[in-house]
Amino acid sequence: MSRWQRWDETLGRVEKFLVAAMLSTMILLAFLQIILRNVFSSGISWGDPLVRYLVLWVGFIGASLASKEGKHITIEVFSRWFSEHGNRYLKPIPYLVSVFICSLMTFAGWTFVQNEAQMGGTSFLEIPAWIPQVIIPITFALMTLRYGFRALATFAMIFNSDNYSEHGNPS
Repeated sequence: MSRWQRWDETLGRVEKFLVAAMLSTMILLAFLQIILRNVFSSGISWGDPLVRYLVLWVGFIGASLASKEGKHITIEVFSRWFSEHGNRYLKPIPYLVSVFICSLMTFAGWTFVQNEAQMGGTSFLEIPAWIPQVIIPITFALMTLRYGFRALATFAMIFNSDNYSEHGNPS
């Protein structure tokens, strides 16, 4: 196992832990808010904004996990038109397209966060608004890396036919 794969596996475990912890926090906080509002006619002033930011974080970390596990949507338009041998050479294309799109989204996310920092707005508990939004460029950068390494691995598999399964996929 390469250094990248070990790092990616460790990061994946951290991501799964974070998603589970954030989901638990969201559920508990939302339940607490309902109880406080309906029973005590009060609530936690920062509870709803925190839940909104946790939804953002869970969504983006979940997208990163999906890219790690190869569970993102892929569109393989040309695979029906080519033989198994021909399809083998098309395998890196969806990864390369994903690298391109995720790179653009990383740049757009970073620009968005910089603009938020310049505006000086705050979110819940007077935390600068850009801090909880920094998850956007971070996860897109991580997805860019993951798809980039998957593209490289697929290129390597193309030129090393011993590692290809009978279905034309990396084994």
